[in-house]
Amino acid sequence: MPLARPRARPKWRLPVEWLGIMPFVAFALLFLILPTMKIVIGAFQSPDGSFTLQNLIDLNTDSIRNAYWTSIKLSLITALLGCAVGFAMAAAVVFGGLPKRLRSPLLTFSGVASNFAGVPLAFAFIATLGPAGLVTLWLKTEFGINLRAYGFNLLSFWGLVVTYLFFQIPLMILIIIPALDGLKREWREAAEVLGATWAQYWRMVALPILFPSLLGTFALLFANSFGAVATAFALTGPQLNIVPIKLFAQIRGDVLGNPNLGYALAFGMIVITGLANVIYIVLRTRSERWLK
Repeated sequence: MPLARPRARPKWRLPVEWLGIMPFVAFALLFLILPTMKIVIGAFQSPDGSFTLQNLIDLNTDSIRNAYWTSIKLSLITALLGCAVGFAMAAAVVFGGLPKRLRSPLLTFSGVASNFAGVPLAFAFIATLGPAGLVTLWLKTEFGINLRAYGFNLLSFWGLVVTYLFFQIPLMILIIIPALDGLKREWREAAEVLGATWAQYWRMVALPILFPSLLGTFALLFANSFGAVATAFALTGPQLNIVPIKLFAQIRGDVLGNPNLGYALAFGMIVITGLANVIYIVLRTRSERWLK
């Protein structure tokens, strides 16, 4: 009696392990890839659906150029201040001799604060530093300090800078602490043996090694600030001329709106933030070679 032949296995079968990432794939497809493709295609379409470059040409107007420049300036300032303050705080925790029990609360708070944005963040700052905010009234009644008299207005460009720092600084802390932890003690000891001071060690050894991480994190903070819209719109409304607010005005569907021009604005934002993220990834990869 001949033996039964085993069933032929299918030539291609999706491993069960891949089923675990299917929700992520679906989420990325529905909320990242397809919307991005819609934006890119819409930037090169006219209202009747035909191909055109007019939308990109229309970006070369005074209002839109000023919006891009204001957004870039806002992102550069918040990224620079976020890097400086966040690096100082992270270095104080890692090398400053502070109690080790402070590290865990700082990282926990940074993880929460770096994702705290949008309308809740704007409302929190209005309730704290707004014209009738808690701190504003407290400084005025207790110390006679009128923030408005000193030129500070939360509902302005610099007010938005202060608000953005609430999530820029924690993001810097989260990213730079692992890089600081990667600095080997042997490097510092070797520098000390050779007669280098603490300042010389940082100038000649530590900072050159950390420079790719610092520059890459700066690029990431720039992209993070450049794409923020909900916080800016909730805090300042349409009075501040930045790209995310102008984009919102174009695609919200009112009489003066031009969705295809909005797609072109968004396409420009994608290009700028994409370049910033590519710079971050490249520099991060370079810095990890030293820190491994």
